Amino acid sequence: MISYRKAKRYGDDTDMAKYIGKRLIYAVITLWIISVITFTLMQLVPGNPFLSEKAPSAATTAALEAKYGLDKPVLQQYLTYMGGALTGDLGPSIKHRGLTVNDIIAQGFPVSARLGGVALAVAVVLGLVLGSVAALKRGKWQDNVILVFATGGISMPGFLTSTILLLSIGVAFKLTFGLGSWQHYILPTAALSLYPMSYITRLTRSSMLDIMGQDYMRTAKAKGLAQPKVLFKHALRNAVLPVITYLGPALAYTLTGSFVVEKVFTVPGLGNEFISSILNRNYPMIMGTTLFLALLIITMNVIVDIIYKIVDPRITFK
Repeated sequence: MISYRKAKRYGDDTDMAKYIGKRLIYAVITLWIISVITFTLMQLVPGNPFLSEKAPSAATTAALEAKYGLDKPVLQQYLTYMGGALTGDLGPSIKHRGLTVNDIIAQGFPVSARLGGVALAVAVVLGLVLGSVAALKRGKWQDNVILVFATGGISMPGFLTSTILLLSIGVAFKLTFGLGSWQHYILPTAALSLYPMSYITRLTRSSMLDIMGQDYMRTAKAKGLAQPKVLFKHALRNAVLPVITYLGPALAYTLTGSFVVEKVFTVPGLGNEFISSILNRNYPMIMGTTLFLALLIITMNVIVDIIYKIVDPRITFK
C-alpha cells in the first residue's frame, strides 16, 4: 500500500511533469510568434545588408542576394530559414566572412553570460542586504536614503546609467574598456546591475515589512530569540520567495540590457554583435540571436519556477 507521503510525492511529480509539458508547448508557440514578428520587422526596414559607403553594382548586389537567398519570395525565405533553425543551423553571417551565426554566438555568448552572471549576483546580494536594512530601519534616515537610491535606480534606463559612468568615472580615471581583467568588469557590472538591484531592494523591503508584522514573527520575538536569528531564519527566508520569482525577469534584463552596456563599454559579447547586426541589416544574425536569447530566457523562467516550488512546497503547478 502506497503511503500518503509517497502518494503525495507521486502527485507532485505528475503535476510538475504536466506543468513542464505545458510550458514546452507555450515555449514553441512563443518562439514561433517571436520569429514571425522579427522576420516581418526585418522585411519592413528599408535597404539591404549590402549597402555601404561604396555601394556594389546592381549585378553584384543581385549575385549576393541570390547567394544568401534574399531574391526569393518573403514566405519562402522565412520557411527556408526556420527549416534550418529547427535543425540548429542559424545560417551564415552576411557581414562576417567564413563565420556562421552559430560560430558568433559560441564566441560572444560566454562573454555576455559572464558579465550578466556577475551583474545578477551583485544585484541579488546587494538588493537583499539593502532591502533588509531598509525594513529594519523603517522610517529612519537609512530607510529614506535606500529608498531614494532604489527609486533612482529603477527610473534610470541602462543607456543613461552607462553614459554617466562612462563620462564620470571612465573618463576621469582614463579607464580602458573590454573585459581583459577583473577591473574591466566594474563599470559594466555597475551599469547592468543597478536596475535589478534597485527593484530587488524595494521588493525585499516590502516583503520583509509584511512578514515582520505576522503573528509568528511576534511570537518568535516574544520567546526571546536573538534578533539576527529572527531576521535570517524566519523573516528573510520567507521574504526571499518574491525575489526568486523575479529572477526570471531579472535574467532577461541582464541579457537584453547588456546589449547597450556592451556597446558603450566595448565589451566583445553577444549584445555588441546584436546591435551591430541591426545597424548592418545582418538578417541571419538578427534572427539567430533573437531566437537564441528568447529560447534561453524561456528555459530559465521554467527553471526559476521549479526552484520556487522546491523552496516553497506549498506552491502548486497549474
